[in-house]
Amino acid sequence: MAVDEARDEPPVDLDPLLQAIEHCYEQGWTDGLPVVPPTPELVERFLSATDRDPDEILANISQFRRVATVRQIAVCAAMAGCRPEYLPVVLAAFEAVIDEGWPEAGAWQSTTGGGPLLIVNGPVRTELGFNSRGNVFGPGFRANATVGRTMRLVIIDVFGVSPHELDQSTQGNPGKYSLCIAENEEESPWEPLHVELGGSSDESAVSALHTRGIDFIDNRQTADAHHILNDIGDSIARTGTILRAEKRIAVIIGPEHAQLLATQGMTKRDVKEYLVENAVRRLGDLRRTGKDGVRPTPSNAPVSTGSMHGWAQPSGSAEDDPGWDRRVGVLRSPDDVLVVVAGAPNAGVSAVAQPLGFPPRFPGHSVVRPKRRPPGEPA
Repeated sequence: MAVDEARDEPPVDLDPLLQAIEHCYEQGWTDGLPVVPPTPELVERFLSATDRDPDEILANISQFRRVATVRQIAVCAAMAGCRPEYLPVVLAAFEAVIDEGWPEAGAWQSTTGGGPLLIVNGPVRTELGFNSRGNVFGPGFRANATVGRTMRLVIIDVFGVSPHELDQSTQGNPGKYSLCIAENEEESPWEPLHVELGGSSDESAVSALHTRGIDFIDNRQTADAHHILNDIGDSIARTGTILRAEKRIAVIIGPEHAQLLATQGMTKRDVKEYLVENAVRRLGDLRRTGKDGVRPTPSNAPVSTGSMHGWAQPSGSAEDDPGWDRRVGVLRSPDDVLVVVAGAPNAGVSAVAQPLGFPPRFPGHSVVRPKRRPPGEPA
């Protein structure tokens, strides 16, 4: 074990390092965990991994009266424990978060306590060691953990959104530390997310959506595709997640479920359409939880098709009135459903990520821009 092996290591003077770590705590620069002290020399190593101008402004969020530059993002990546070569992915991740549009709209301060879910696609997954398979939401992989963590440090250190101050989360969630996965493109029966969004299979990209939490669906009792999707739909329509009459959703399908669905002839679009039709709730169930009076979907929420289910109230007031048995859908359109394949093909497990409301773009998206090689330099 590593702990036992450490006994045989020669002594190291840790006092300067520990003092530097404590200094970062004293300055309020951490997310509660120790950070790597961002010395100027270390930050320069990160900046050398990109040819972007260190003073380039990546975001100017008026409500905070603050901007984020390439240099500031590099500092946060260093503190998060990234390797310098991760920086192009970190920059793309931040641009995807901004592209979604929620930071300007106040999501970082939201009482529901969400955080950005990052989805990495393309060759950079294997080049830098991003995990797309077993334990994809869990610990153990430096690239996932530190790139995801960088986003929280940017929110805290660059924009000043700290708990008990601008961050008004009622309870928060563990994803506010780090929430970064890679898509399991190799074991997916469908085109990867970045290709679906119009990109090339040989480029790398990061997608982002502000997520309130992850619900897991464990269903290995059936081999019927509709059973699997009905189970997923039930989690999508859980009353506790309903804030408006309709929502957007991200479904992270495990390879075992994805391959089962594809074997039975379902495309990714078929999955989305089925969930729109079958992620439903009885009006009576909504009334029992007080959710029959939720706010309507924002009129400016972008969608390519009209609502497929109406939320008009039944005429009767008693719960046993036949009108209260009517099912209503919580999704408007297949375009409000994101489907990603991730995890290991070792069990029938999938997950639902519950985004916050209707951001301007779903999902936020940015292509990874690797450092350009000088002419004649070998790849």
